Amino acid sequence: MSRLILARLVQLPIILGVIFFVTFTMVWVLPGNPLELPEGKRPPAEVQEAMLRAYHMDSPWSFLKSYVTGLAVGASGHAPPYFGPSLQYRDQSVNDILLNGLPVSAALGAAAMFVSLVLGLSAGVIGALWPGSWLDRGSLAVALAGVSLPSFVVASLLLVIFGGLLHLMPIGGWGRAEHFVLPAITLGLGPAAYIARLIRLGLADVMASDYVRTALAKGRSRSGALFHHAFKIAFLPVLSFLGPTAALVATGSFVVEKVFNIPGMGEHFVNAVLNKDQFLVLGVVLVYATLLVVFNLVVDVSYAWFDPRIEIA
Repeated sequence: MSRLILARLVQLPIILGVIFFVTFTMVWVLPGNPLELPEGKRPPAEVQEAMLRAYHMDSPWSFLKSYVTGLAVGASGHAPPYFGPSLQYRDQSVNDILLNGLPVSAALGAAAMFVSLVLGLSAGVIGALWPGSWLDRGSLAVALAGVSLPSFVVASLLLVIFGGLLHLMPIGGWGRAEHFVLPAITLGLGPAAYIARLIRLGLADVMASDYVRTALAKGRSRSGALFHHAFKIAFLPVLSFLGPTAALVATGSFVVEKVFNIPGMGEHFVNAVLNKDQFLVLGVVLVYATLLVVFNLVVDVSYAWFDPRIEIA
């Protein structure tokens, strides 16, 4: 176990380095720069050149050297890692934006993961206990809708129905408990559909195994055999799915946060791309990549608890 954790910690800077250079290349080769404002607001050419030099954006090598130095040793008044200034929010650094946006996205992500686990596991267990019933068919229909409909469509429908027509939920904003409900359902419905499908198939396979049939023959109820013997083994595919999914919802869905006007990392990332804010784009990508690697490590370590037969070297 300790060897696995040590190996992943050694791999972490290598993985992040590869992701950084790929993202940096994509950001740099895109046409334009953040100073290319609409006509009438654009500064003179000599001012643009001076500003590009000030931000080390006059050449890719100068920008790369300055950015890596900031990550490694920080900058004046900033401890490492320093992700640089924001070109869009002139009075904030990327560190400030991440510190403000990440807790919001993490809170929304935790609520979405709760929704996806409750809905997905419930639908999967119902399908395994009563296959072919109206409950099973209804849960599969909801799962199919969750997989098929894009998040912006689900968000729009929920806003129109529960916010516009029924007036049960706020249509935007952040800070109160009711602001979590619609975004969490929108963000959690897609993962819930996959979880329902994975757990249903896994339970059906394990329930057909010899040792479960033996337990049933000895008088164990079907629900007792499912939860006592089959559930932990059938949960392993779901556990693998939860790693990247947890990282995704922890950083927030870009579309969901934009639709519900939530001040998380997703909204900042969309604005950074639209405004060619290279510093903010790189910062958000690096944070997301770090969370993805960490959550996958947690999933690998959790395998040993769910199935002791699995050896993790």
